[in-house]
Amino acid sequence: MLAVLVVALAIKGFAFVNAMTFSAEAYEAAGKLTKQAWCVITGLGFAAQLVLIGSPIGIINLVFLIAALVYLADVRPALREVTSPRR
Repeated sequence: MLAVLVVALAIKGFAFVNAMTFSAEAYEAAGKLTKQAWCVITGLGFAAQLVLIGSPIGIINLVFLIAALVYLADVRPALREVTSPRR
């Protein structure tokens, strides 16, 4: 259970920090939710994981884990595509 807790915390923390690194314009150009929305979603997920540390499999933590995974699988690649230099 500790391994699940640590992995979930790492995923949420990485998603939160990564969401903050892109500009607001990149989110608009990629056609995704705003930067503020993704920072709030991933930040709340990270905070919830820290506060509800005894229950890594709770419904709230699972919802935020899924949100972080959606960010990493869908939003982050779109942002990287928009911000990467053209060849």
